[in-house]
Amino acid sequence: MDIGLFIGNEDVPADRGRKFDRRSPVTGDVVTTAASAGAEDVDIAVMAAQEAFRTWSQTSPNQRRTILNACADALEARTDDFVALGVQETGGTGPWIGFNVMLGARVLREAASLTTQIKGEIIPSDKPGTFAMGYRQPVGVLVGMAPWNAPIILAVRAFAMPVACGNTVILKGSEKCPALHRLIGDCMKAGGLPEGVLNILLHSPEDAPEVVNALIDHPLTRRINFTGSTRVGRIIAERAAKHLKPCLLELGGKAPQIVLEDADLPAAVNAAGFGAFMNQGQICMSTEKIVVLNEVADEFADAFAGKADSLLTGDPGDQVHLGSVVDVDTIQHVKSLIEDAIAKGAKVIAGGAPDQGTIMPATVVDHVTPEMDIYSAESFGPVTTIVRASSEAEAIRIANDTEYGLTASVFSRDTGRAMEVAKQIQTGICHINGPTVGDEAQMPFGGTKASGYGRFGGTAAIPEFTELRWITIEDPNQHYPI
Repeated sequence: MDIGLFIGNEDVPADRGRKFDRRSPVTGDVVTTAASAGAEDVDIAVMAAQEAFRTWSQTSPNQRRTILNACADALEARTDDFVALGVQETGGTGPWIGFNVMLGARVLREAASLTTQIKGEIIPSDKPGTFAMGYRQPVGVLVGMAPWNAPIILAVRAFAMPVACGNTVILKGSEKCPALHRLIGDCMKAGGLPEGVLNILLHSPEDAPEVVNALIDHPLTRRINFTGSTRVGRIIAERAAKHLKPCLLELGGKAPQIVLEDADLPAAVNAAGFGAFMNQGQICMSTEKIVVLNEVADEFADAFAGKADSLLTGDPGDQVHLGSVVDVDTIQHVKSLIEDAIAKGAKVIAGGAPDQGTIMPATVVDHVTPEMDIYSAESFGPVTTIVRASSEAEAIRIANDTEYGLTASVFSRDTGRAMEVAKQIQTGICHINGPTVGDEAQMPFGGTKASGYGRFGGTAAIPEFTELRWITIEDPNQHYPI
């Protein structure tokens, strides 16, 4: 498949004719040959978005709602195409890619429903004859940067609400799933999104710094949202800060699941299995640290090892629970974490890293302690850890003993007790008696600490993508002191 950039609703080549290949992580075969953008293409895309902003920002809320709902329909209509591409480009399973399309469509419909909810307020003024308002309006050309791991959900999230608010967007797609991200553009065009409202830039790995820097530095781009690693998020935030451009950052995670001694253990095991190994553990919310009280630790570990061993692993095109990770570098990273943990006293009670290839079984490392690299490092692969705690207070301390703060989970039959524990966990999201992995289009999604700042989802996202202005209507004949 040979694809170009998506600018002004057209498929266009990169300015210098540059291209790059995306290979299957399973077979190594070329899946996609894509145009590789440079700084010149950034300028062309931004100018197209700026021109479109003049009219799109003036469209009525119901016009935007109608178009976004049609775009959701168009996205779902291409589900089979997304699944076929996703399995090949990312190594994810068909059900995972299909779920991405479903939730991506929900994100569009949620954004559509909020076009009439972008509200200001009337503010009492002390000045006689003055009518004062807090008024929200579109910002302009915004930048969204999406990763490969939840390719449709996170790409759609990067532009749906900004567009619903009347902005236009440059979406920087991932070099690991260029065809998936490019196909979204075709769906939005089919749904009736006017030309220039959404533009999609693709690039090779080596061209990424040029494209990212040009997007942030461009004088017409106003805000940036980014989903990806904490390392890259810091680079983006620092560069944006030089231009005083606000960022919305959803970054890495080391999600803890606390299992108290009164927990429903089978329920906790099932939640941990889903949270740790869905999409091969390549989710920012993945359960990477299971903190279990000593009273039930052995029983939980035995049951959880059995759960991990029961998960089918294999070619993502087959009916399996775990497919391929995105590249061999992931396997090497996870393998090094496991080897370090074993050398320092941990035990692998299920799975293990393969000697070659990108398909790895669900792996559980027990008796993990703070001096092990895997205790603190984000693995972003099909491995999770069990850390044993002597008390509820220690479990909370262990859960918070990380630079990250995206999501967490607490299992207890005593809901009130679990709620008090949840309040003490330093994350943007916490689920009681549920997995750490969960997303709904209407929820305020985001983290704390090194997991980023700002919120996607529902009405919480409106301030991220609008300007709040103070506007007054005053008596033209008012008195002045001078």
